[in-house]
Amino acid sequence: MPQHMLQILKRFAGAFIFVFALVLVFSPADGWAQEGGFQFGVIGDTPYSNKMVKQTERAIKAMNRAQLAFVVHVGDFQSGSWPRYKRDPKAYKFMPCSDGNMAAVLDLFRLSAHSFILTPGDNDWTDCPRFKSGNFSALERLAKVRGMFFPKGKSLGKRAMAVESQAGDPAHSKFVENLSWTIGGVVFATVHIVGSNDNFTSGENPKMDAEHKERIAANLVWIKKAFAAARSGAARGLVLIAHANPRFENHWRRRSIRRYTRGVAGLEVKRERQPSVYDTYSNALRKEMRTYAKPVLYIHGGTHTFRVNKPLFGKKARRVYTNFTRLETFGSPDTHWVRVTVDPDYSGLFSIRAEIIPENRVHHR
Repeated sequence: MPQHMLQILKRFAGAFIFVFALVLVFSPADGWAQEGGFQFGVIGDTPYSNKMVKQTERAIKAMNRAQLAFVVHVGDFQSGSWPRYKRDPKAYKFMPCSDGNMAAVLDLFRLSAHSFILTPGDNDWTDCPRFKSGNFSALERLAKVRGMFFPKGKSLGKRAMAVESQAGDPAHSKFVENLSWTIGGVVFATVHIVGSNDNFTSGENPKMDAEHKERIAANLVWIKKAFAAARSGAARGLVLIAHANPRFENHWRRRSIRRYTRGVAGLEVKRERQPSVYDTYSNALRKEMRTYAKPVLYIHGGTHTFRVNKPLFGKKARRVYTNFTRLETFGSPDTHWVRVTVDPDYSGLFSIRAEIIPENRVHHR
């Protein structure tokens, strides 16, 4: 064969290998058709200690054995309790919030055979100044989280997938953690909403309040964009993923709260609703849901209580949006994961199943 033909074949082979490698790296799921059904995993509020590191590793290995499109961690990947750390520092390999601990958590996430996506929690940066001997700055820790856990244009995990970041918008260039992707006609978006009052200090710390104000404005833009994407084309539904519990119950009528808490003896239901920094998010969701009829799944952590319900009430009808479902995943001290199945043939689109790790169970005696 002529020499120039061999060179052409070598170049063609090299290009083919490069393209094939890109397909492997950015493939969103093995074994799932883009337009068919698929599953993904949810975990959060873990690990807080050496013991929970082992439990989280078990959960990741269990998810690795499942056929999942991706895994999402809803934040709080470390403890936010200074008293617990001070009382028993040997229960932790590294001080929470330290560079060493963040690096160890990142290595843990890299064990995921699937695409792995994080949305930050308050323990991951807002609460870091609580660890007094670490002399941490919340805003500096936020910058560290952004720099470590959000590679440009792709997820974490051994099979990274392509994602869009809000940082692609010059007006919101610092918000690398707000991500979006689409699989099987379902739009997904992470929104950086954290506990500890969403980092709002009511004037006690002007720098923190400025951060909160800027982030809440970016989040509202990102939520609106996610709904716009879900309304376009042949999108089947929308999944929003955040850390903090947005306190949907804060907007419930007294009658609904009483019905919800009926089994708690002696619990008093207050007459007046207490304002919350999360009201802005609930109001934004309610506004979008007025004109969106397809299924929406809102996933969060923060209050460490596994639950699935319909918590978003319309103000005029005073009834729940039946196409809006809330999933809160397990959290410390319970380290398990949740399997979400997206089934185009199911009218509700999303089916949710708790996956209990046998070795992580508490055996009552």
